[in-house]
Amino acid sequence: MVSRVERTPFAAWWWTVDRLMLAALIVLMLAGIVLSLAASPPVAARLGLEPFYFVNRHVLFLIPTLFLLLGTSFLSPRNIRRVAFIVFIVSILLIAATLMFGAEVKGARRWIVILGVNIQPSEFLKPAFVILIAWLFGESARRPEMPANTAALALLLVAVSALVLQPDFGQTMLILLVWGTLFFLAGMRLVWVVGLGGAAAVGLAGAYVTVPHVARRIQRFMDPASGDTFNVDQALESFLRGGWLGRGPGEGTIKRILPEAHTDFVFAVAAEEFGIVLCLVLATLYAFIVLRALRSALDDEDPFRRFAAAGLAILFGLQSAINMAVNLHLIPAKGMTLPFISYGGSSMISLAYGMGMLLALTRERPRSELLPNLGTLAVAGSPA
Repeated sequence: MVSRVERTPFAAWWWTVDRLMLAALIVLMLAGIVLSLAASPPVAARLGLEPFYFVNRHVLFLIPTLFLLLGTSFLSPRNIRRVAFIVFIVSILLIAATLMFGAEVKGARRWIVILGVNIQPSEFLKPAFVILIAWLFGESARRPEMPANTAALALLLVAVSALVLQPDFGQTMLILLVWGTLFFLAGMRLVWVVGLGGAAAVGLAGAYVTVPHVARRIQRFMDPASGDTFNVDQALESFLRGGWLGRGPGEGTIKRILPEAHTDFVFAVAAEEFGIVLCLVLATLYAFIVLRALRSALDDEDPFRRFAAAGLAILFGLQSAINMAVNLHLIPAKGMTLPFISYGGSSMISLAYGMGMLLALTRERPRSELLPNLGTLAVAGSPA
C-alpha cells in the first residue's frame, strides 16, 4: 500500500495517475494473451512453426510494452514533447530507409529489419506526430501571431508523404482523421473544412486510379462479387457461428482457415469462441478509455495537454473502431491491428508509447504547474 504522505516519485505517480484507465489497458493486454492462445496456433501450424510460436512472441513483446507504458507515464509534458520530436525524426528516417532497403510485400514497403527484428516505422510515427501537432495547435491558442497552423499543415504533408510513398493508405487515413479532428477543435473556419474535405476526396480518387490494390479493396467492398472476399466472409461467419456466448475456448473452426486470424481478424476469432458478449466487453473497454481521456482533456486548462490527450485518445479509438469495422465488413479492409489484442511487436510497442503519454498527460497536477501557462494565456488575451 502506497501512503499519501510519501514523497517518492512512485508515490507521486501512483496518487496522480488515472488508475482506472491503467487498469483498463492492463485488462486489454491480458485479453490479448487469451485471444492469442485461441487464434494463433492454427496460423503457426499452417506456416510449419511450433504451435505456440506466436503466443510466446506475443508474451515476449508484452514485457517491454508494459515497462514502456509505465515508464512513459512518468514523463512531464515538456519531456513528452522532447521525446516525441526525437521519435518523429527517427521514424521519418526509418521510413526513408524502408523505402530503399525494406522488403516489398503485396506491393508495399513497410517493414525494415534492424538487428534481426522486423520494425514498422509508421507505427511509431503516429503518436509522435499527434504530440507535435498538439504542441503547434496549443501554441496557436496561446500566441495567435505565431504561424503554428501553417507549421502543423507542413508537418502533416511530411507525414502523409512518407506514408503514401510506402504506400500505406490505412495509416494515412488515420493520420488525416486525427489531424482534421484536432484542427477542428482548434477552431478552424468553414472554408478550411470544405478545402480539406475536397483535398481528401481528390487524394482518395487519385489512390483509386493509380494504386491497383486500393481499387481492388474498394471494388470488393462495394461489390463482393467483383473479387475475392474470403477473409471478410469468414470473419462474418465467425460472428454467426459464435452467437451471443460463443462456442467455447478452442472450439472455433474459422481460425483454421483464416490467414490473418491472429492479427487483423482476431476480433472475429473472439466472436466465434467467446461470443458477441466478449466483443461488446472489448468495445466497452476501448470506449471507456477514449471517453475518460476526452473528459480529462476537456477539463484541462493547458492547451497543449488538452490537444495532446484528445489526439492520442482519438488515435487509439479510431484504430480500434477501424479494426472492428473491418471484421464486421462495415468498411474496406485496412490491415490495421486491434490495440493490445492483435499480434505485432511494432504495434504493441508504439501503442504502449502512445498510451503511456496519455496516462502522463491526464495525471492530476498541482495548480502551481498551471500558473505559468495561465499567465501566458492572460497576457495573450489582454487588449493591446
